[in-house]
This record gives sequence, C-alpha cells and structure tokens, in this order.
Amino acid sequence: MPSDFEPIKIRGRGAGYNPPNRFETLAYVPDPSDDECEDSRGLQTVLLRDASRTLITYNDSPDVGFDASINPYRGCEHGCIYCYARPSHEYLGFSAGLDFETKILVKEDAPELLRKDMSSKSWKPQVVAISGVTDPYQPVEKKLQLTRRCIEVFAEFRNPVMLVTKNNLISRDVDLLSEMARSNAAAAFISVTTLDENLARIMEPRASTPARRLAAIEALASAGVPVGVLTAPIVPGLTDHEINSIISAAVQAGAKFAGYTIMRLPYAVAPLFEEWLTRHFPDRKKKVLSHIKSLRGGKLNDPRFNSRMRGEGAYAEQIRGMFAIACKRAGIEGKRAALSTDSFRRPFEGQYSLFDNL
Repeated sequence: MPSDFEPIKIRGRGAGYNPPNRFETLAYVPDPSDDECEDSRGLQTVLLRDASRTLITYNDSPDVGFDASINPYRGCEHGCIYCYARPSHEYLGFSAGLDFETKILVKEDAPELLRKDMSSKSWKPQVVAISGVTDPYQPVEKKLQLTRRCIEVFAEFRNPVMLVTKNNLISRDVDLLSEMARSNAAAAFISVTTLDENLARIMEPRASTPARRLAAIEALASAGVPVGVLTAPIVPGLTDHEINSIISAAVQAGAKFAGYTIMRLPYAVAPLFEEWLTRHFPDRKKKVLSHIKSLRGGKLNDPRFNSRMRGEGAYAEQIRGMFAIACKRAGIEGKRAALSTDSFRRPFEGQYSLFDNL
C-alpha cells in the first residue's frame, strides 16, 4: 500500500483500496479528499465479457481433491478479504483489491464450451469441480444462471460434479443436483468460515450469512444431495476457536463430511488483509499475524505444496487435532465425498447407428 494513501471504507466491500498490480508500472491512487471519491457513493459492480475459448482447466496440485475444474466467472463479488484467488486478477491487468470484487469477467458461453468438451471422443469421464478459483454462486449468478446451465450439461452427460460455494443460491439448483445424486454424480461443499454474523459481514461482505449457508446444507441434504462443510479458511487468532461449533452446526443441518484449510496470504492478499485488520481488529492484529507466521515458517505465506493449505509446526498440529476431535464428536470422522463416473453417457450417441445402413 502506498505510504501516503489512506484506505477508504466502501459499503459492502472487503478491500479498502486497490494495491498496485505487480505486473504493471502505473497505478491509480484516488484522492480521499475528493467529494466524488469512491467511499462517498460506493462502488458499482461492472460485468465484463470473458472471451476465453476453453472452459475446463486442469491442475496437478496434491493439495486439492480434483484434477479438473470450471469457473464461469473470474473475480468475485463476495469480496472475502482473505481470498487466495485475488492475485489471479492481476493476470488480467486489474488489481487484487477492489477490482477483484467489482470487475467481474463473465464466460457467457460457458455452457456451450462445456457441452463441446463433454461431446468430444477424447473426453475421459472424471469428477469436475465447479469452483476452485472463484465462487460459482456469487450474486450475478442469480440473473445470468451460467452455473445452473453448466450443471444442466453435466446432468445431460451424467458426468460427476463437485460444487464449492458460500452462497445459499445453490439451493435453487437442488432439482438438478438431486437428480444427479441418484446416479452418484453430484456432491457439494458449503464453506462456513464463522458463525458470527457480524464478523462474516465485514470479512465476507456479499456472501450469504452463516445462517443462510447452514440452510443451504439442510436444503441439499433434504434433497438427497451429499453435502459437506468446509471450515475454510480458518483464520488463526480470529476464527480457530469456532472449529467445533461450525462442524457441529453443519452436521446438525445435514452435512456428512468436512474439510478445512488454514488461511494463506499470497502476493497482494497479505497487505490487503493487514490493512483490513487495522480497520476492524487493531487490538488483535499483532496476535493474528503472529499466529499466521508461526504456521508459515516466520512468513505470511508459504506456497509449497503439502504445506500451503494446512501450515506446519505446533500450532498447525493443534488446529489439525481440534478439527479431528470435532469431526469425531459429530460422527463424521473419516467420511468423504465419493462420486462415480459409471453413469456417464453421451446423449443421443447411439441414435446415429440407425442411419449406418442407409
């Protein structure tokens, strides 16, 4: 953050400013004394067309439970201050701060691209995650329905899909997901970071409230969709004491499995989070940052595989133990989401044989 720049509080946004893009030589710094400054009127979300010609992306990370994923949107209006995906916006020429929350790229033809991939003879049926970078059920999805239309394609091919979200809007799609679940081809994780609505409001300003997320778990479970809870990310010194209560509440709502990650602060996320602590928790800032460093070898981020999601050291082991005990108490110890590709099909594939002898 520029030393002469005073962060601004903007209604409904997590970040307080736009940090410079590490790939750009110029940066815009607003003047807080300007009557037309952003904080006087709030920031409007801008939707931009994403011209990507491919949709399914692959990773070889040992830290995630899937190899293939899709993201109908880039950038995320939820505005979670800790989001590890914020730096991805820098590759698009934007900032990881307010730009990430307000400039949302939309893959308008995502369902068509997905259908093309699924129809290809080279496609090997496998579990595909919807998410992995940004939330597929952020506010604009209510209008555009790109995620729902992608689920319709997965249902058409009966290709298994795993969804991750912190928005109750997923409840809208229980009809499709319950149908797929009957073929063991759908499951979901709902991310619950805290049960404290006041904390959630400032940490994840445009995501569903904790109560609404628990309601989504209940709706999915009632419809027969395997659903789990992600206590992710755990914020050391701020939300780690809630691990047991989050898992307990989620299991009471119908969650059958659970997972967790510990907050990581790559690139521009670290100064954004530090500034956020200064604004909202100045009395806890030193403690929180100290805990994070104790998990990351004295740094705020450790990008190494097998360490970045869980951390290392005594404090990491303490969190691991708290999570394991919470799962055992709730009766979901060791349970996982297991999906199958056995029901995969290419619609109408067999009908072409009717014309073979003509």
